[in-house]
Amino acid sequence: METKLSSIAIAVDGDALSGTLLTPTNGMPGVLFVHGWGGNQHHNLVRAREAVGLGCVCLTFDLRGHEGMASMRETVTRAQNLDDIKAAYDRLVECPQVDPESIAVVGLSYGGYLAALLTLERPVEWLALRSPALYKDAHWDGPKVALNRDPDLMPYRHRAIAPDDNVALAACQRFRGDVLLVEAEQDLIVPGQVLKNYAAAFSNARSLTARAIKGADHALTRKEHQFEYTRYLIDWLTEMVVGRRVALAKNVVERRKQSLRHTQGDAATSPGQGSKEFHGQIEAKERTSEAMPSR
Repeated sequence: METKLSSIAIAVDGDALSGTLLTPTNGMPGVLFVHGWGGNQHHNLVRAREAVGLGCVCLTFDLRGHEGMASMRETVTRAQNLDDIKAAYDRLVECPQVDPESIAVVGLSYGGYLAALLTLERPVEWLALRSPALYKDAHWDGPKVALNRDPDLMPYRHRAIAPDDNVALAACQRFRGDVLLVEAEQDLIVPGQVLKNYAAAFSNARSLTARAIKGADHALTRKEHQFEYTRYLIDWLTEMVVGRRVALAKNVVERRKQSLRHTQGDAATSPGQGSKEFHGQIEAKERTSEAMPSR
């Protein structure tokens, strides 16, 4: 995401007014929504609509094994569904309106688990996980439905798991962008310990925001819980996306002031002084999470 400040002249009655134009230079943020196991893209459309209102390009889609490809439900693997997400991600960043360095991924349950893994293979700036599931690494290429039949799955989710022992948590430990974690307080499918494991794994994230929806079950069956989740997500996206735009705009304005002070002295930035002496343009580019040094 970039912001450009340009000095311009505005013609009027034979005179030239001095102006300063601030513009974003390279597209809008993209948001990829990933539904959970047994869900579909329609569950994300309300939140996608809200994100579009922030000036984002949004993509929802159906994983294989769901909706039009439900015939694959008994055979589809985690590897195949991760490939689905990578293909959807690539399609999103191909949009000419999208800034490929400003991508958010929003994942629910199984989709949150896969979204964490996506960060190992694609640049992600912002990662929002609602009740992200956790699975053992074994049988990666086996049918996903078989994982749910493992009698040790729920005991596994109630245990403290370190990033060294789970590939999804290892991905979280390597992630250096901004994170939103949302927990459903009465979730019997993804218990609180799973959220603790994820939160602990994000030790290198630029920021971590955690929210809990009181009284909510895994599916957020009550409307008020759905609204609460939507509010948490959109408020966070607003802070991330709009906040970054404001910061970049402040950066170029401050650099303009510094340029004028350097050439004209402090009086140049006082009202009525020196505004016509600045000519040219200034650009500010946000350092992405990919550019951050290792810790």
